[in-house]
This record gives sequence, structure tokens and C-alpha cells, in this order.
Amino acid sequence: MAEAVEFAGFTPSILKIVQPAAADAPAVEQYMVRIGLWSFGQRAKADKVVKELKKQGVRAKTDYLGDDGAETTGPWDMRVLVVDPKRFRGSYKTSVGKSVAKRETTGSMSKLNGAIAGVNGGFFNIHTAKALQGDPVGVSVVGGRLLSEAVTGRSGLVIEGRKARITELETVVTAVSTDGTKTAVNGVNRAAGPEELVLYTEEFGSRTAADGGIEAVIDSQGMVKLRQAGGIVARGTSVLHGTGLMAVWLQEHAANTGMKVDTKVIDLRTRRAIPLTPTTYVMGGGVGLVRNGRVRVTAAADGHASINMMLRRHPRTMVGVNKSGGLILATVDGRNPGVSVGASMVEGARLMRWLGAKQAINFDGGGSSVMVVGHKAVNRPSDGAERTVGDGLFITP
Repeated sequence: MAEAVEFAGFTPSILKIVQPAAADAPAVEQYMVRIGLWSFGQRAKADKVVKELKKQGVRAKTDYLGDDGAETTGPWDMRVLVVDPKRFRGSYKTSVGKSVAKRETTGSMSKLNGAIAGVNGGFFNIHTAKALQGDPVGVSVVGGRLLSEAVTGRSGLVIEGRKARITELETVVTAVSTDGTKTAVNGVNRAAGPEELVLYTEEFGSRTAADGGIEAVIDSQGMVKLRQAGGIVARGTSVLHGTGLMAVWLQEHAANTGMKVDTKVIDLRTRRAIPLTPTTYVMGGGVGLVRNGRVRVTAAADGHASINMMLRRHPRTMVGVNKSGGLILATVDGRNPGVSVGASMVEGARLMRWLGAKQAINFDGGGSSVMVVGHKAVNRPSDGAERTVGDGLFITP
């Protein structure tokens, strides 16, 4: 890369970067090629160099040194909300808004739930059809109903009434026919891949794909009606959508019979199923940050063991539980040079521990990071306004 920069007529410098070790991933050395150094007021000059490099076939971008993750004095602009469990008489809830498939702002979900305050939730699937991008990447349980399957082993927030805890999770979903056969269900409320069986609940909020598969529409009594794939999920029903061999399985075992779908959310620390009651809410996070009062970043297990996520600074949303069982919500603004530099994953973990969290988790960040009070943002989202997201965590009266 340095040679390509020299060939383009510029003088490069090579910078060694060390990605910090996580609890489940070693430190990694990488290298970056950089050109020049400009003040904030000279941003246009840096942008001009980037354009020239791209003309010469060199991939480049204008970068801000504060995002690097090296030692800094900030500044940081953050919002922190702590719930005292001894005085609080409300409850905690997660929400996907009006449907799983569509994205909404955290503020609109707050209003829908009559919340006092809240923050954005976990990551959502930007690599699927636009109409389905509200689908959480990871587990989602709302009011005891499983709306998205877990990525096995990843961290999540479990809420039971006014009690909250953080643990590692998996989900087990099984379709059981009255003819005595059963099979695993691969996903919940997401696009189906080849040879998959996917469950759609009435909260899905979009038509299922007309992909040539077969669907079993299950009513409230467990009775089944088969149809070609591609239709609505009516209220009071669920739909099993099969492709390839799983479409054949539905034709063989769901026609003229009954069907039920068994859903379990397993706490991998206790190896026990979490009771799915109307006061049960579960939200998948990005990365575990603090465990038993110590910084413990589970970047590899949670799919974020990279320079970009571990070392570089971004706006962040984090949630923790303190010694007394109180909930801690925190947002750190970023991508705003001279106002707030954001936080690396390690800085986020240290911040939550400093705030008193015995357990803590990282949620979606960047332009998604927002804290709302009275349904309005009290931080400064880096996109300039609230981004539509997949789900949110709320404190309700």
C-alpha cells in the first residue's frame, strides 16, 4: 500500500496498530498507511488528497486521529441514567415497535410503550431486503414471545419484571406435528435460506417471501392449512415457511394434521430454560463488557473481534446492572471532533465498571446510539437525527 501511495506521488508513513486483547481473543498487530496531517479547519485539503488517491486507484478516506483509540483526554459527552431498585415501582420492557420487519426510531417506540426513558437496542440486519431490516441480529423476546432467534453463545439482557441480568444465550425452536414427527426450526421472523424452516409470528409485519417454498399456516388451535409461500401472517396465526427439503417435510407432516411450535431460550450459564412469561423480555447485545465486576470483553464470541470494534472510537450505547440490581443506561456521543470523541470497546467497559456495573453489555452504536427521555433524544446522535433501528430498551411507569 505504501508503494502504491509513493507511485501516486505522495509520501506515506506506516503506523503499527495493536488491537487490544479481549477475554476470548488475543491482541493483534496490524498496520495502517497514512498521508499528511491537517487541522480541523483544513479538512478540505485532506479531502482533496483522498480524491486524488482514488483517481490513482488507491483506496483512501479522510480520518480523524481521535477515533484511533490511542490515549486521549477526550472530550467526552455522555448521558447516564441509573434506576434505584429500592424506589422504582415501574418495569423494564424491550420493544420492536409496531412490527419486527420494519425499523423505527427509539423515540417512536418509546411513545408506543408509554415509556419514561429508553435507549436503542441491539444490532439489526442491514444485509437483508430493505423491507426486513428491522429484524434483530440475535435474540429478541417481547412479553414472553420469541420474535428473533439467538446467535448461540452471544451475550444478552434478560428482564423478568423489575429484575435484569446479563448472560449468554441460545434458543431452541422445534416444530412438532401431531403425527409424532418433529424437526428443528432454523430461524424466526427473518428471510429463509435454502433448505430452511423459518417461523413467522403475527408480529412479523410483512409478507413472507414468494420463493417457491411451502407454508403451514397454524391457527390458535394448532390446526394447519398449507399454502404456497408468499402471504400475510394474520393475527392469531403463525406460519412455518419451508424451502427445499423443509418444504417437502411440511407437505409430508403438516397436511391434514395439527402442528405446534415449541420455543425455548436457554441461559448458558445455568443451562436452564428461561420461563417465557408476559413479563419476560430478552434483548441480544453486541458485546459483553463487564462480568462479576471485572472488565471482560467477549469480542470473539459476540462477533466483534476487530480493530474497528475493539480499538477505534464510536458513539456507544451500553447497559449494566449494579450490585443492588439497579439498571444503568449510558450513551457516549462520538464522531464529533472537539465535542465528543466516542469510546472504544475497552473504554466502554471501563466506563461501565466505573459507573458501578457488576454486569454490562454493549448495544448497537454509531448513528444508532440514542437515549430518549419523554420520547425525545437527550444526547446528540451522530447522524444529526435519530436513526431508525430494530429494537429498543425502555423504562416504563
